[in-house]
Amino acid sequence: MASTDETGQTARHTSPAGTTPPTGPPADGAVAGPGARMPRWLPRAMVLALALIAAFQLGSWAFHQLTGLLINVLIAFFLALAIEPAVSWMAGRGMRRGFATFLVFLAVLIAAAGFVTLLGSMLAGQIVKMVEDFPEYLDSVINWVNGHFHTELRRVDIQEGLLRSDWLRNYVQNSATGVLDVSAQVLGGLFQLLTILLFSFYFAADGPRLRRGLCSVLPPARQAEVLRAWEIAVDKTGGYLYSRGLMALISGVAHYILLEILEVPYAPALAVWVGLVSQFIPTIGTYLAGALPMLIAFTVNPWYALWVLIFVVIYQQFENYVLQPKLTSKTVDIHPAVAFGSVIAGTALLGAVGALIAIPAVATLQAFLGAYVKRYDVTDDPRVHGRRYRRAVSGTSTRLRKLWMRRPEQEGPEQEGPEQEGPKQEGPKQGRPGPEGTGGAGDTGGGGSS
Repeated sequence: MASTDETGQTARHTSPAGTTPPTGPPADGAVAGPGARMPRWLPRAMVLALALIAAFQLGSWAFHQLTGLLINVLIAFFLALAIEPAVSWMAGRGMRRGFATFLVFLAVLIAAAGFVTLLGSMLAGQIVKMVEDFPEYLDSVINWVNGHFHTELRRVDIQEGLLRSDWLRNYVQNSATGVLDVSAQVLGGLFQLLTILLFSFYFAADGPRLRRGLCSVLPPARQAEVLRAWEIAVDKTGGYLYSRGLMALISGVAHYILLEILEVPYAPALAVWVGLVSQFIPTIGTYLAGALPMLIAFTVNPWYALWVLIFVVIYQQFENYVLQPKLTSKTVDIHPAVAFGSVIAGTALLGAVGALIAIPAVATLQAFLGAYVKRYDVTDDPRVHGRRYRRAVSGTSTRLRKLWMRRPEQEGPEQEGPEQEGPKQEGPKQGRPGPEGTGGAGDTGGGGSS
């Protein structure tokens, strides 16, 4: 201890006046003294980390709150892309772009209103008919039950039991309380439809201004890429809509002719239903579209429902293999497996909206990537066409094939032997010099047999 104190005193005396001797770094595990300061970067890093966490939480909350609005804007954007060719064509003929957009929207709304009116009248007529014929249906069911199970049921007793049942009372109460919920959903759907139409109108009417505003913040090279992608999106989305509309028209006309031949009621409304639903609802639209005409035809004659089913199946095959490839080869030419996968992915992400916009979105992406992906000539390798090299056959099978091909040559002399038995008996006499190498004929025959 004394030596240590003397050393410290000596260091103090030898240090210059007004200065403190340097201190070494703290040992491992040593605690900093009370005079140690916090690094200057640590408070800033803590504040930045907290700010980033707060911004992320705020952005996540805002995204979840605005998900419905973003989906509506996405639908409006694709709808504007779909009507862009018609609006541009009318604007190119000297018409104002806003007025051209209004005319296109007016035509779409009139077509939609006509479809809803036809379908609504058909459903209302069928419901009224079912209500009027319900007593007859109930009597036929009661008679069948009484005849097969030897019961004595009466329609009056069943009606009184239904009217006095707790199930009917609870159902009426729940329906009365659910009217407000249904009304709120209807009003919400109308507001959502109005929002989509408003945004799509602005996107279509102010399309050039929107493109100029987007290109004004990009360098010239990027501007060309954005305009090219926009043009591809317009072509693919508009082509998809118009090709589907044309196929819906052909399908509606074909089913209308069948329903008129079978004298099924409400044939025009059913034809419009089949055409639109089968074309604009992917994957399952055909089955949904064919179910309603089959049901209405079944009320007329059960065999008519079978004929409708057969016609739907045959027409679907004609559409898949003949009509659709010709109409969509220049618009949305994508592989059926890719289209099916895109519909499933779109449904998983955005539901029914994703299923509707999945095919044009994938077609746009495929066309945009195809413009930048470099392609090469395919080699003439047989494996490209699904064939294999002949040399790929195993050696054992090759040897067996050669032996099989050589077998008739070996069996030929043996089959001719019994017919030429005389000359063969003289062979050994002429072939005795064979071992000495002087018998040519006998030696050759022996060599051939061996």
